[in-house]
Amino acid sequence: MALRTAQAAWDGTFNEGKGRFEVGSGLVQGDYTAGTRFEEDPGTNPEELIGAAHAACFSMALTLDLEKAGATPRSVSTTAKVHLDKGDAGFSITSIDLVTEASVDGVDDAQFQQVAEGTRKNCPVSRALASVPTTLEATLLA
Repeated sequence: MALRTAQAAWDGTFNEGKGRFEVGSGLVQGDYTAGTRFEEDPGTNPEELIGAAHAACFSMALTLDLEKAGATPRSVSTTAKVHLDKGDAGFSITSIDLVTEASVDGVDDAQFQQVAEGTRKNCPVSRALASVPTTLEATLLA
């Protein structure tokens, strides 16, 4: 099976330093700081990357699950909203909200909702993040 890699490095102190990450293919890379992660400074952060991975995995998995259910997906678009909150133990990802819209032939809304909920529970990234409460808002487009 495939092995995927990524790397990251941090230079300097926590508040004044900066980090850089890159995925194994080199197609995704970026800089991050304490300000981009815990404040609203422009830039990326690990939680945003988790959101991108979750949205991508869910969209692809939902397409496959719909096909297995006998439907014909035309498009699936998903946004993942990753909540980072500070608690007594420090910062934690406290929840993820998935919002998906799909154009699909051969399925009614009830079937679509059932398949989408199964995908929410079972796509590989959802399973990896199973300890994080995840909600799903799924819309079947006309």
